[in-house]
Amino acid sequence: MTYTFSRVAALGGSIVAACLFAACAGHVPPSGAQQGKSPHKEQAAALLKSIETGDPNALALVDPGKYIQHNLAIADGVAGMKAAFSQIPKGSAKVNIVRLFQDGDFVFAHSEYDIFGQKIGFDIFRFEDGKIVEHWDNLQAKPAAPNPSGRTMTDGPTLPTDLDKTQANKMLVRSFVEDVLMNGRMDRFAGYFSNGKYLQHNPHIGDDLSGLGAAMKGMAQRGIRMKYDRIHKVLGEGNFVLVVSEGEFAGKPTSYYDLFRVEGGKIAEHWDTVQAIPPRAEWKNANGKF
Repeated sequence: MTYTFSRVAALGGSIVAACLFAACAGHVPPSGAQQGKSPHKEQAAALLKSIETGDPNALALVDPGKYIQHNLAIADGVAGMKAAFSQIPKGSAKVNIVRLFQDGDFVFAHSEYDIFGQKIGFDIFRFEDGKIVEHWDNLQAKPAAPNPSGRTMTDGPTLPTDLDKTQANKMLVRSFVEDVLMNGRMDRFAGYFSNGKYLQHNPHIGDDLSGLGAAMKGMAQRGIRMKYDRIHKVLGEGNFVLVVSEGEFAGKPTSYYDLFRVEGGKIAEHWDTVQAIPPRAEWKNANGKF
């Protein structure tokens, strides 16, 4: 569904629809008992940290015969990964893994990068037989300052709770994206939030519906339009749910990664990255963004 931002503002406050102005210290995430013991999480973290450390042994975590790359700036397979890593000056990269979650054969990370500039990113890894066989990501430039409520793109809770409610939370968040962002069913909007309160980490928007309204007014004046067309993945662990969606922003094909924290059956917090999808002629692999 297509929205002008004036319409979105009038609809009263879609968190994700507002989160659209996209274009690090080496900290290892909690492991073992803190995050929930998981070899897949540890393997994904080791591969991400190898960008910083240059550890060649990390490539052994990848299945060289199956590895599929969805970062369109990197060639396919292990050879493409090696070529990309070789372009990074030794000792220059920093990777700070802030959040790390697992949903079956998928591990997804929320990280801060300093690689040719500071960025915030989500990475998704798929495993088969104990090896990484597929990778997706979404990157956005890190802003110079916190958002209007003083929040950064990565601060806030990091550890999942309510592990027994994972499926219910995934259903709730999927329904929100489908109802509100894709189909404009605003009669259902109020039921997703607790008295219009939520914590917002988009770099341009403050907390709650008041912060959203102020941002919406400014975007509407610029005539900015966006679309959410399709959900590609919904992954979750406990009260954290990541939705990977495809659409358009300002007339350009766009990838939306939205991370939600659920509390008491309501959406309570939101982080995101938004990345333009380059023209096919610029792709270094043929696997597509999704």
